Amino acid sequence: MRYDKKFFSFVCALTIALLALSGCGGKSGGKEKITIWTSGEDYKNENYLSQCRERFPDYDITLEYMTSSSIAAKVIEEGDNCSCDIILSEEYGYLEKCEDYLVELTDFDFSLFLDEIVPASHNYTPEVKNGGCVIVNPKVLEEHQLPLPTSYQDLLDPKYKGLISMPSPNSSGTGYMFLRQLVNEWGEEEAFAYFEKFSENVLQYTSSGSGPVNALIQGEVAVGLGMTSQAVTEINQGVNLQILFFPEGSPYSMYGNAVLSKSADRPHVMEVFQYLATDLCKDNNEKFFPDQVFKDFQPEIDGFPRDIRYGNMSNDTLAEKERLQARWSFD
Repeated sequence: MRYDKKFFSFVCALTIALLALSGCGGKSGGKEKITIWTSGEDYKNENYLSQCRERFPDYDITLEYMTSSSIAAKVIEEGDNCSCDIILSEEYGYLEKCEDYLVELTDFDFSLFLDEIVPASHNYTPEVKNGGCVIVNPKVLEEHQLPLPTSYQDLLDPKYKGLISMPSPNSSGTGYMFLRQLVNEWGEEEAFAYFEKFSENVLQYTSSGSGPVNALIQGEVAVGLGMTSQAVTEINQGVNLQILFFPEGSPYSMYGNAVLSKSADRPHVMEVFQYLATDLCKDNNEKFFPDQVFKDFQPEIDGFPRDIRYGNMSNDTLAEKERLQARWSFD
């Protein structure tokens, strides 16, 4: 069953609002109340929430979707008054941005994870390696008599005008990883010159990373720059999409989980976080994101491309991210 993101977010937000009416403390209706904010996609959120509620039936666990940038901005704006206890599936750059409000996870065993993906601060744990690709809807391509693109340069052809979707680098970690990669591969000036022309063919820069694939499913566009995992999930459910990798390889970004400092003294929050960051993280890898995160666990997913060549994602610092986002003006 596919969930509509707006509906899912509305239900989660409504649940939180109703709970808030009964009191702002750590309990609601006699149950320990735990609020999770996530930038993850619907197919992940449904899985996470259902398993958490099954594992912890005596806790009142709610989950609210926001874009990556919105989570960081809201955490910083609200500070110790933030209603969130746990941040789930947030891009590393945005987690770094709100580190002052996160617990240092001194008791967590970071040796479980591959050394190269463990953040230096230990304020958040690795969750997934989120890779990107170019996805096409073959039916829409055929309807518009468009050739299958084989390079980013092909997407500048006026034939694709209004038939391309990409997440915005200013709101989506997925969108930013495409920008970061091409800046690394081509140089900043050439990359921005490219996106200026590319934007003439873009129907919409979406606020979330899932937007392009959703637009492809609806037949609104022929080409989308999006997440490999989401495309594979939809293809395995029978949706007619095709995954492409251009010569530059697959861009990627790391996503992680964290606990808000104001919830550090709540053992129930830390218990749920431990479960999310270990058992459920492995379950998530096995079902949606098979790129290795844990040293002792290498899952495989039917239909997921093998031997992906990942692109150059160097210099992916918070300062560099904010600088490039400030320059981006194509939404």
